[in-house]
Amino acid sequence: MAAGLHCEVADGVGTITIDRPEKRNAMSADMWRALPGLLDGLAADAGVRVVVLTGAGGHFCAGADISELHDIHRDDESHLSVAAERALAAFPKPTLAAIEGFCVGGGCQLAAACDLRFAAADARFGITPARLGIVYPGAATERLVRLVGPSAAKYLLFSGDLVGAPHALRIGLLDEVVDGDGLRARVAEFTATLAARSLLTQCATKDLVDAITAREPFAERLAHWRKESGDEAAEGIAAFLERRAPAFTWTGPAGN
Repeated sequence: MAAGLHCEVADGVGTITIDRPEKRNAMSADMWRALPGLLDGLAADAGVRVVVLTGAGGHFCAGADISELHDIHRDDESHLSVAAERALAAFPKPTLAAIEGFCVGGGCQLAAACDLRFAAADARFGITPARLGIVYPGAATERLVRLVGPSAAKYLLFSGDLVGAPHALRIGLLDEVVDGDGLRARVAEFTATLAARSLLTQCATKDLVDAITAREPFAERLAHWRKESGDEAAEGIAAFLERRAPAFTWTGPAGN
């Protein structure tokens, strides 16, 4: 694992922390390279039900380390941040970005690749290639447009300006804004809920929603998930009728 990335697993939740506070958690080339492998390990861990991506020291991520841009920002096929973004988006289980402080450039790229984004009320967001004369990667641009729509994507990319959490929530870049110091408690509460639900339902939902938003055929995927869900659905229905908590046993694609 690269210096600046830390991972821990507790109670079904894997937490990846970007920990480079002296640079507001700017991602070095080595950190971008290390993230896909870290995600592979969490995907293969049957004990992990959901992954949280967050930052240390009061910030999420200030983007790519400017001093290493020539190494990080190559063409789209060898772009280190794009490879990390794609690995995060392809992670088969639910992912959530917990955002404090600055979430800028590559930080927004990582947050957008998560399934959900919760932020503190004073968090700040920006996508800044127009400040540097850089063309934002195609994969990241496409993901941003799908997330916030073409007009909001143009606003962010044209201006490179930072916007507050209320603006980010309004355009769909965020799912929740948490006042005061309650972000970590809210994330812990929500991920505990996710960990108690059916992972099969969550993985199926993620796969199908991603196919639909990419306008890809999904009938075969739907048939696969319905076939896969037999034992899980039987347990869920039995638990409901018996008025007890379900004991879901499906542990994810890596465990099947």
